[in-house]
Amino acid sequence: MPLEYRFPDSVREVFIRREGESVVLTPRPTDWSGFFASGMTASSDFMVDRERMPIQERAF
Repeated sequence: MPLEYRFPDSVREVFIRREGESVVLTPRPTDWSGFFASGMTASSDFMVDRERMPIQERAF
């Protein structure tokens, strides 16, 4: 890969996805701090219509 397209040495893993005819590489985050800092929240109707599943009986 040409030098100008390489990730810094701190990037150890990448996500690979296809967008049309292109293959896109993005660095895999090492933690969730960027996600939490983005301020994203669930919508007010998130999981409103979910079905409550019965409690499963399990033998340990």
